[in-house]
Amino acid sequence: MSICKVLVFGNRLVEKDKLPLELIPYLEKEFPEIEFKEFDSIEELQNEGSVLYIIDSVENIENVTIIYNIDQIEISNSLYTIHDMDLGYMLKLMKKVNMIDKVIIFGIPINTLSKIEILNQLEEKIRSILI
Repeated sequence: MSICKVLVFGNRLVEKDKLPLELIPYLEKEFPEIEFKEFDSIEELQNEGSVLYIIDSVENIENVTIIYNIDQIEISNSLYTIHDMDLGYMLKLMKKVNMIDKVIIFGIPINTLSKIEILNQLEEKIRSILI
């Protein structure tokens, strides 16, 4: 299966949230057939279609993790906690009003692995899902 776009969330000014954005040039080189779109405005998320592929920093994980079920994302005290709580809230809201059919999140752990380890794991996960 091949897709054309992955939304990459992050904030270059926040240390624990900037890694996904720093990985974009490496991912573009490895996967030229996929557009990796830097994305920071959840207000525009509804314009991205009903099937979303997202890369974002995720708390409480040790390795790059694929999240298939957005019901696993909770604002607090959860199995998975999206660092940007607004994204988790917006995804759940969009699902509830039938604006999205499918969301797959490639969760990037915060401060647990080296950049190269994360990149290697992420490339493997992308290949397993999108290529």
